Amino acid sequence: MEQFSRTALLVGAEGVDKLKNARVAVFGIGGVGGYVVEALARSGVGTLDLIDNDKVCLSNLNRQIIATHSTLGEYKVEAAKKRVLDINPAAVVNTYKTFFLPETAQEFNFFAYDYVVDAIDTVTGKIQLVMEAKRTDTPIISSMGAGNKMDPSAFRVADLSQTKVCPLARVMRRELKKRGIASLKTVYSDEQPVSPKDAAQIGRICGSVAFVPAAAGLLLAGEVVKD
Repeated sequence: MEQFSRTALLVGAEGVDKLKNARVAVFGIGGVGGYVVEALARSGVGTLDLIDNDKVCLSNLNRQIIATHSTLGEYKVEAAKKRVLDINPAAVVNTYKTFFLPETAQEFNFFAYDYVVDAIDTVTGKIQLVMEAKRTDTPIISSMGAGNKMDPSAFRVADLSQTKVCPLARVMRRELKKRGIASLKTVYSDEQPVSPKDAAQIGRICGSVAFVPAAAGLLLAGEVVKD
């Protein structure tokens, strides 16, 4: 297929076919997750499950690839689905307008996935997502914190046990250790967080720029494709 001919030069026809027959679930379609979806779609992943309950809003425009003035007010999963099908009309896109939390975990069959990408923000959701993936022996890669960061070159791919600096990774290490999980593939930044310039916002919301979550999302997608 000509659309993926350049990809085939690197991964071979067999690799392209494997991607076409793969089903990947992306939990969280925001600044990081949106770029994961973009790269997986352009890599020819045949089936994508997109999970998020947010709608596109004005504050998303500075960093989320699915956020444009024409998509404002749309559910992120629906905006992402339209974009995927515009890139690859042969793709199958399943959307779930829900947040992944312990109470919604039963809605998903992890045995059906070839890979899971964790791009959600809530610690309880992330922990449950890892637990479900480990229970079903489903490959998973988890994004750590991308907020209050300015250096896209500071992202690393590493096991959770090898992460440093990232406060979210520290919490995840502690909580997963309590649950008997010592290993988790992650993308994390070893940049020290930047303090918001507006003192009134410190501790309330995270600052963000276009190129940081994009870098994290593309790293996540690259690991999925290579694996």
